[in-house]
Amino acid sequence: MMPEISLNVLDVAQNSIRADATLIIITVTADRKKDTMTIVIKDNGCGMTKEQVTHVLDPFFTTRTTRKVGLGIPFFQYAATSTGGNFSIDSVVGEGTMVTASFILSHIDRMPLGDMTSTMHTLITLNNRIDFLYTYTVDDKSFTLDTREIRMILDGIPLNSPDVSNYIREFLSENKQEVDQGIIL
Repeated sequence: MMPEISLNVLDVAQNSIRADATLIIITVTADRKKDTMTIVIKDNGCGMTKEQVTHVLDPFFTTRTTRKVGLGIPFFQYAATSTGGNFSIDSVVGEGTMVTASFILSHIDRMPLGDMTSTMHTLITLNNRIDFLYTYTVDDKSFTLDTREIRMILDGIPLNSPDVSNYIREFLSENKQEVDQGIIL
């Protein structure tokens, strides 16, 4: 089991990258009144067949050739459902995949969200050919980072150049703080 939800997000996003996605949409939504937190990771990668979706929750099923087990998705599912939440995977071959995990915020077994700033910064700066749309919402406040918009402004300067990388990290960190006002999810 991963110690924080952000690592599950990183794992699923890496699956999207291996599926040749060019756009990965990651949404974190916490609603303290409803006592829920929902994570959605959606991509435009190659998608999966219904059979693959059925098997993807089996820890002994993987499409990777470098190992014989695939624990990331089963761990993510367990993390969500053990809190009374839900987990689903919707996929269409040639269109992409959407993974949705919902958690009961106050449940004693819910792992912390963890460091989404570092997770998103890592994904963005280490995957220059992929665009990311990240939205972080707590109650009625939210922010969005869209690498497509940043790329247009930068006009060819790579997202992993030191100054741009620092800007992205600061943008993520400052906006997260403004949205959640320092609460630990």
